[in-house]
Amino acid sequence: MLTYKQLLKEAAAICEGAQVNEQLSRRLLLELCDEFNVDLYMNIDLPVDVSLQEKFDRYLIRLCNHEPLAYILGYEWFFGRKFECTEDVLVPREETEELVGHILADIDEFFDSLPIMIADVGTGSGALAITTKLELQECDMFASDISVEALSVAQKNAEQLAAKVTFLQGDMAQPLIDQGIIVDVCLCNPPYIKNSEEIQLSVQAFEPHVALFGGVDGLDLYRRILDQVPHFMKQQSILAFEMGYDQKESLVYEVKSRFPDSHVIVRQDINGLDRMCFVYFNRCF
Repeated sequence: MLTYKQLLKEAAAICEGAQVNEQLSRRLLLELCDEFNVDLYMNIDLPVDVSLQEKFDRYLIRLCNHEPLAYILGYEWFFGRKFECTEDVLVPREETEELVGHILADIDEFFDSLPIMIADVGTGSGALAITTKLELQECDMFASDISVEALSVAQKNAEQLAAKVTFLQGDMAQPLIDQGIIVDVCLCNPPYIKNSEEIQLSVQAFEPHVALFGGVDGLDLYRRILDQVPHFMKQQSILAFEMGYDQKESLVYEVKSRFPDSHVIVRQDINGLDRMCFVYFNRCF
């Protein structure tokens, strides 16, 4: 019978052969240990629980077939909270947590009174909308998505995390416009991968393409929402995008060509890459 240390070593070798990051197998074991109420590092030299190892072995096969760990486990952690993930939604990323942090700071700086109205356009799993609502209870939160299946996942996450979010089905901001909802802040993490761009096999094969690819230059959905801005955002408001690391100049051009008087700040992520674009309408700096 293998010890936990031996199981990790064996799994690392299997992952290497499958060209999968061995750290994913370590995280898989940590998550399963938590499920089975086992402290991995206190028990590292003890025999592995039989039921736990059986589940680990099944999941490791899927991991080595390049299936995202979040889909294998059925959830992903975001801002310290567990979000259900299915193949109907994009897996929440750590980089997107930084977007939340920045927008919370901006709201604190720019809005003197609460509540304010916030929308998450293209919500997917609901991670952005739900997290922002839970961190800022004084806001009215709306979230839209074109996918009925994605909205079902998002609504379940909101219920499990006790977040009051109004979900709307439709293309980008159109359901907000149709209902006459005018917001102070819009969050948006649209598909931004270029159609011709090569991406990780685990992403290409498993994650929903409607949430990944954004046209020839990756900016199709940005243009669409920018064109919608006058119809659902207040004159004094903030629009916050996640974007591809190489899209700064193109995205700023799209913003400025429509809103020449807006103030645009591109922020870098923890890796020093340009990954967030904040647009401030009628705000003094």
